[in-house]
Amino acid sequence: MQPQRGDGVVRIRRPDAGQARPVILASPHSGRDYDAELRASTRLPIEMLRRSEDAYVDQLVECAPEFGASLICAEFPRVFVDVNRGAGEVDPGMFSDRIPITDIQPSRRAVSGLGVIPRIGAEGRPLYRGRMRFAEARDRLDRYYHPYHQALLTEIAGLKALFGHVILADMHSMPASSARGADIVLGDRFGTSCHAAVTDRVESIFRELELVTVRNNPYAGGHTTEHYGRPHEAVHVIQIEINRGLYLDENRVRLTADHAKLTEKLRRFVNALTGTDWSSCL
Repeated sequence: MQPQRGDGVVRIRRPDAGQARPVILASPHSGRDYDAELRASTRLPIEMLRRSEDAYVDQLVECAPEFGASLICAEFPRVFVDVNRGAGEVDPGMFSDRIPITDIQPSRRAVSGLGVIPRIGAEGRPLYRGRMRFAEARDRLDRYYHPYHQALLTEIAGLKALFGHVILADMHSMPASSARGADIVLGDRFGTSCHAAVTDRVESIFRELELVTVRNNPYAGGHTTEHYGRPHEAVHVIQIEINRGLYLDENRVRLTADHAKLTEKLRRFVNALTGTDWSSCL
């Protein structure tokens, strides 16, 4: 594998030269670098902040480069910047000053407190003691949001140029209480973010691993699937939600003994994903 590249914002790992496959695994919500400046801006202790993470998903799929896939991980926590939102998905009510209208992309997610700069964390708890200035939000976008998406764009463009197509698996985790009996929820924006063959193949791999899968319910995909999924341009994006009950003590945000079993299954998943001859089915 090529050396790991990171700048404290985005961590990128690639396979060795000549081993690459047209596959990217991204972990946008497993960042756990809570720097002092960010911690000082919130009213919640770090133990509560961490419950908003897709905790350790990056570790579950860190094998990706071994099998020819690129791995892109956000190092910063989603509770401060959520890169699975549009840059304009902000709630104007959480700021003390006026926001330029060109910087606002209204959405139900933002109004509910779960925009690109979240207003609430786990269990709906308010993150801040008062309203912040919009300059702080813009600074976070410049420091964290835009570099992450630039890294994703660069990787997509490079692999597409090399292979003519690319598969992006956007890796997430979901509370066990939201899973509704599923181990894995596959989100393809109801068939619009990737070719049907991608969803079918991903689902068949998980089912061969004896994991229960459902599609698009309750998670159909966020900004990454909406924005980057362009099957007509040979860019196929699928969101994969993993039931945290399979590997995590959610209250303490600690790995359980079961995580080793799930990690092995995900190794087999990545191996099968990268081993698929995508050029013959897309």
